Amino acid sequence: MLKNRIKGILLIFITALSLFILAGCGGNQSSKEKVVKVGICGANDPELERVAQIVKKEGIRIKIVQFSDYSQPNTALANGEIDMNDFQTYTFQADWNKKHKTNIVTLGTTVIAPMSLFSKKITNIKQLKKGDRVAIPNDVTNEGRALQLLESAGLIELDNAKIPNLQDIKKNKVGIKISSLDAGQTAKSLDDVTAACVNSGVASDAKLNPDKAIYREKITAKSKPYVNILSANAKDKNNPTFKKIVKAYHTKEVADLITKKFHGYESPAWTYKVLQ
Repeated sequence: MLKNRIKGILLIFITALSLFILAGCGGNQSSKEKVVKVGICGANDPELERVAQIVKKEGIRIKIVQFSDYSQPNTALANGEIDMNDFQTYTFQADWNKKHKTNIVTLGTTVIAPMSLFSKKITNIKQLKKGDRVAIPNDVTNEGRALQLLESAGLIELDNAKIPNLQDIKKNKVGIKISSLDAGQTAKSLDDVTAACVNSGVASDAKLNPDKAIYREKITAKSKPYVNILSANAKDKNNPTFKKIVKAYHTKEVADLITKKFHGYESPAWTYKVLQ
């Protein structure tokens, strides 16, 4: 009977020890891999996918979370549903923080993606005439950017507002009719309007050929507010894992991918001195 009791105690001990070892192994396994959820706006982000491949070697797994419009990624970030996002510009982020009382900060730059004016009805910007409808994004920063694009193209004249809106149009030189709608819908509106100002990500998803744009932004020092960035909540500004992701982004491998993939339509922002 004593022998059976000893056997029972040993069996319990061995079982407990086995469970402890298994739990320890499981804990070590999970601690080796750090999962970082990164929000994007659109169907794909080849640069981020390449970054994910690079940091995977360091035990970091990037989980890309797709959103359908620009209002979602920052909300998800502020709510802790994702850890970082990769979709917005300096100006968009600043405006979002101001309006929504959030504290989202910049971790590093990604690409500079000139906004373009596309059309299915004309092939040259000089063909725009009085009464032609032109669509632009309706969020504050992209609307302002689109209006500045139309001004640089010689179509309108604006007041000196930092971020202009439709009320800041001082002179409509051609007499075009400007309407604003969600940025994600600008490419789809091309069947209904004469031309539309379309962000690069939206244009890429819609498979619009950048070489066929009737007008594009030029990259100058004034383009800095529209540089795309990696963002996180302020509490994670110095997160070492996030810093590794930024470092991986700022590599020649990723820069070459951007150049090859977009043929200058998007460019690695960190390589432009004028944007620093």
